Amino acid sequence: MKNVLKNVSFVILLLKMCFIFGQEMTAQKRIVIDVGHGGKDSGAIGINGIQEKDVVLSIANEVLRLNKELGKPLDIYLTRYKDTSISLSERTELGKALKADLFVSLHCNHSDNPNARGVEVYVANAISKFSDDSTWFAFQLQDDLNKSLSFESRGVKFANFQVLRETIDYCTSVLLELGFLSNWDESEYYQEEESYQVLALVIWKSLIKNIYKR
Repeated sequence: MKNVLKNVSFVILLLKMCFIFGQEMTAQKRIVIDVGHGGKDSGAIGINGIQEKDVVLSIANEVLRLNKELGKPLDIYLTRYKDTSISLSERTELGKALKADLFVSLHCNHSDNPNARGVEVYVANAISKFSDDSTWFAFQLQDDLNKSLSFESRGVKFANFQVLRETIDYCTSVLLELGFLSNWDESEYYQEEESYQVLALVIWKSLIKNIYKR
């Protein structure tokens, strides 16, 4: 992990140079990052007391900070910017109102099995003109997380989650389950501030690499 952290500043500098020296893109893409849970809804609680709502907010804010530092190549909005309660319908309505190109919902997992670990990426169990792009994007995110951070891959799955069901008709949408807070190693990973920087960089790079391909 220390070697990865040492490379973060270099990667950021390299990315800045790419944008400065003319990496041309099509019209700027708009992304809504849905920051799961919030307020009285803590989401999953880790074996060390860490709460899902805090983990995903830290990740989302770091992605936002990184995007700003690199000149805002993506137009990113969060469904919440602090520890507040936002209904599922309000989250999806925001994506629709903003005419998002991509809706990414961030979560962490929990299991009664303490050995359960790894990342899952979900796509709506529904058919629309955005279904194929959503599935393709899910596989790219899964692959990038696995290759860059060695997160165990639990595969791309289909589900009827409300935030996916209510966004699939108007944009590409995925839901990330970023590890199990019930697993000691993965819960401990989120105790380190640097972990959020590394994870946010991987997610941001995956977003910008793949969203302009579709």
